[in-house]
Amino acid sequence: MIRVVIVDDHHLVRSGIRTLLSADPRIEVVAEAANGRDGVAAALESRPDVVLMDLSMPQMDGVAATRAIIAADIATSVVVLTSFSDRDRVRDVLAAGATGYVLKDCEPQELLAAVHTAAAGNVPLDPRVAGALLPEPAGEPGPSLSPREIDVLRRVAQGMANKQIGRALGITERTVKAHLGRVFRELGVLDRTSAALWARDHLV
Repeated sequence: MIRVVIVDDHHLVRSGIRTLLSADPRIEVVAEAANGRDGVAAALESRPDVVLMDLSMPQMDGVAATRAIIAADIATSVVVLTSFSDRDRVRDVLAAGATGYVLKDCEPQELLAAVHTAAAGNVPLDPRVAGALLPEPAGEPGPSLSPREIDVLRRVAQGMANKQIGRALGITERTVKAHLGRVFRELGVLDRTSAALWARDHLV
């Protein structure tokens, strides 16, 4: 039996993951936590085989929580389950000791396979984030965004909808969507929430 702890700040996400994992007779969900600090406590108490760890959480983020769990030396594998696929986040959490990295839009069977892979001592890594482990191309220290794309991204971080952004910048909603598509690709994220979080961390 593979014992699993789920750490994610969204109740709906935790519930969905629990339902999926519980359908596998070889997996038992032994605890859940809504933030990194409680996730560490749950891992130390239950000593699971695998922790499924979100990255962006209150009180303690996934990188710090992963580092704390690995430092405790309780023979637990941490698999990151997140929407973020940008280079810095992947490298930071793997450097903290995470065993694997899976994106939240993966297929259900891929998540089950990741749990089994980690429990067996191997490394489940989504192919879409594998590129983050390659050396960064010379002359490209970060995402290359145009001034207009940065303008769009700033407004996304302010919570504006595409139509509002278009009106504010004097462009069509379709153009806003096109800019966002390129922004997502450059940042290595999958949705506007992740892009907004990146903007709040990197744009003044």
